[in-house]
Amino acid sequence: MCLIVLAYRKHPRFPLIIAANRDEYYKRPTASAAFWTEYPYILAGRDLDQMGTWLGITKSGRFAAITNYRDPNTTRQDAKSRGQIVRDFLCGNDAPANFLQKIDPIREDFNGFNLLVGDNHGLMYYSSRTGKGQELKPGIHGLSNHLLDTPWPKVTAAKERMGEALADVETMCGENLFSLLSDVSAPPDDELPLTGISLEWERALAPIFIVSPDYGTRSSTVLLQDCAGHVIFMERTFPGTIDVKYEFDIQY
Repeated sequence: MCLIVLAYRKHPRFPLIIAANRDEYYKRPTASAAFWTEYPYILAGRDLDQMGTWLGITKSGRFAAITNYRDPNTTRQDAKSRGQIVRDFLCGNDAPANFLQKIDPIREDFNGFNLLVGDNHGLMYYSSRTGKGQELKPGIHGLSNHLLDTPWPKVTAAKERMGEALADVETMCGENLFSLLSDVSAPPDDELPLTGISLEWERALAPIFIVSPDYGTRSSTVLLQDCAGHVIFMERTFPGTIDVKYEFDIQY
């Protein structure tokens, strides 16, 4: 997962709105979002290589999502899969703050990551880079491959587009958020972040929606949770567009 933009407690009907793109190598085997056979209360896509996930929600309202922290100088080939972290939170019962306390001592087992975990009581952000967790404040937030709300062009643009979508309360729906996630426009070179990769790669990874010969946006996810606990979960996978949609009521 390389871009998450969320509106948290900013909309009168939907206290949680998520729009997210997962970027990955095209050859990595992946299953579309579904309720998992062995954990039928989990709704998420699945990385079939390591059997973790990048974003998911449970029937009890537990939510988690992860992005990589881009730092090629500290990347290790023997690190554990970061998708296991999301899976473990969704499978477990720990409150978000308690879960982060357990993750913190083992964060070096994984390559750098940013994590969102939440339940019906709140939503928290954690970065392995800082080793700090924080309660998310109401507002529009963006997360890519640096710290929360770092003003990379794609993050800034996605937050602005989310704000525009929220302004028209009556038309909040999946398609306007999928439109946000499909933006392939690239910023000029002088606005690109410097993350230790080549200029060519910085250019390729700069758009909200990434397209390159071997790597790109594999799926877009829109999640809406209303005040009554009704969840609408939509996923659009690529290449070769496939849409899935699920709706359910959280079991408090």
